[in-house]
Amino acid sequence: MDLTDRRILDIIQSDFPLVSRPYSHIGSDLGLTQAEVLARVRAMQQKGIIRRIGANFHSRKLGWKSTLCAASVPEDRLNDFISTVNTYSGVTHNYLRRHTYNIWFTYIGPSWEDIERDIADISRQTGIRVLNFPAQRMFKIKVDFPMQEDQPSSHLENPFPEGD
Repeated sequence: MDLTDRRILDIIQSDFPLVSRPYSHIGSDLGLTQAEVLARVRAMQQKGIIRRIGANFHSRKLGWKSTLCAASVPEDRLNDFISTVNTYSGVTHNYLRRHTYNIWFTYIGPSWEDIERDIADISRQTGIRVLNFPAQRMFKIKVDFPMQEDQPSSHLENPFPEGD
């Protein structure tokens, strides 16, 4: 990656322009055309440098609920269990751990009833009990990967401003 790719990455991580032609806007800041920015972004996607481009929302501020789930899945059933869990749009993360409870995933839904229904459905489909640990307090860690040396890398977002 050259310096221009790094500057593009710095912009799109947390300052993606919310305008009708964002890549044109980025290009104007960097002295590039929209086509040049798009070509660079696509090349970084093809190389696996960029995994996804999308918005992150504060689910709690939208009135949604979230939970952390865990399951103890036999190794010979991992792929089927993971595939089933990943079919649910409320699953935001799904990862393997070296522990008795070897699969952990986060689930976000519009209501506790929706979440509980879907978790029960996952258990029914797979025959594996899923533990449900609803979030009591939310702490979001925001991590950026600075591509230039003069930028901070992460911070803790306080979801509970004074009065909450």
